Amino acid sequence: MQSSRSDDLSAAVPKPPSMMDEEMADAVPTARNFGSAPAPTFPEGGAKAWSVVFGAWLVHMCTFGYTSSFGIYQSFYQQNQLADKSSFDIAWIGSLSFCFLFAAGFVSGPLFDRYGARVILIPATVGYTSAIMFTSVCTKYYQFILAQGVYGGICSGMLFSPVMAAVGHYFQKKRGLAVGIVTTGSSVGGTFFPIILQKCFAGRVGFAWGVRTLGFVQLLLLSMGCVLVVERLPPRRGHVYAPKAFLQTSYVLLIVGSWFVLWGLVVIYFFLCDYALHYVHASSSMSFYFLSILNAATLFGRLMFGRLGDRIGFISSFVMVAFIDAVLVFCWTAAKTNAGLTIWCIVFGFISGGVFSLFPAAFAFISPQPQLIGAYLGQGMLFFGLACLTGSPITGAIITSHGYLPASMFGGASFLLGTVLLLAARYTYQPQWLKKA
Repeated sequence: MQSSRSDDLSAAVPKPPSMMDEEMADAVPTARNFGSAPAPTFPEGGAKAWSVVFGAWLVHMCTFGYTSSFGIYQSFYQQNQLADKSSFDIAWIGSLSFCFLFAAGFVSGPLFDRYGARVILIPATVGYTSAIMFTSVCTKYYQFILAQGVYGGICSGMLFSPVMAAVGHYFQKKRGLAVGIVTTGSSVGGTFFPIILQKCFAGRVGFAWGVRTLGFVQLLLLSMGCVLVVERLPPRRGHVYAPKAFLQTSYVLLIVGSWFVLWGLVVIYFFLCDYALHYVHASSSMSFYFLSILNAATLFGRLMFGRLGDRIGFISSFVMVAFIDAVLVFCWTAAKTNAGLTIWCIVFGFISGGVFSLFPAAFAFISPQPQLIGAYLGQGMLFFGLACLTGSPITGAIITSHGYLPASMFGGASFLLGTVLLLAARYTYQPQWLKKA
């Protein structure tokens, strides 16, 4: 009887034998630390599961997709409202927005585990759309910092993490595919939002009503997301967070490796428009389209690499994507014409799209129980937020003082260091290279 029970628990939580010694195993979250519940089953599809995926897709489009469009704001502010500020100063707005997009997951992820989705999503939707409206009337630097950077960032982060955790309740074998589909929402938002904003800013609509119009559209889409995203598993009782996860070496290495990968991404996503305008000497309108091209290309990468993660493992796929990104960022400044930069954006966008679908799936993968996905992901999000907060100003300072070539070296080196750390995370989780991890 006892032997059968142990076998069930082992099946519920597959764990590589060399992950830790017997003593450490008692300290790290596993099924035996959380009771003797049977292994959870996953629908792996069905109308309800795919409706949750669609709702999460809408939320991703409005949060990550909009935030990743900050490059158009960076360039517009530098030529208009904040013309007296440097790239370094303006980058703080986007840095804070990205910082809180991730860091708020430290609160919203565990709250989702405890209370479910709607109690978080509904007030966050109201707050997020009001932040966009406040941005439309800003004229001073500190106002943009507070409205777009801090307030908007916090509200977007309260939306972002819970929907990712909710998808994990419905899929295990197809989790990479499901997460990949969700993250394509970011690609769609990051493709069309810059085009819409550029047309508004340059035309009769203007900045204020262009931003407000986008706010009303987001309110409608996010309201649909609030209706569709529903948790499946019962709430997790006990501690809100999972601090013992930090005793798991692979978890810590995954966090630190992702930190440096995000540093590399920030270099491109925040400064691509500015690079096209001042280094490639593209027209003002064309410089905005490069960001849309980049985001459109990520759509295919998010899907393909998410599916690849289902087959060979999410951490292994993450390592491969980070290494290729490192090579591409080192070559960034070799693109000196519109045609060259367009090709570079398509290739880099496709490869970097894998980062967005793989890193949340990797954290869900190493979580010992589905009810801990929110905590594992949310705790990691806090560090990702700090990476975004620091990466953009560092890059802005490098560009202001030394130009784009040193900035590309910084971005490439960040990706390369992240690759090494992710490889170490993969080895500590599963040292047998032919096994899925």
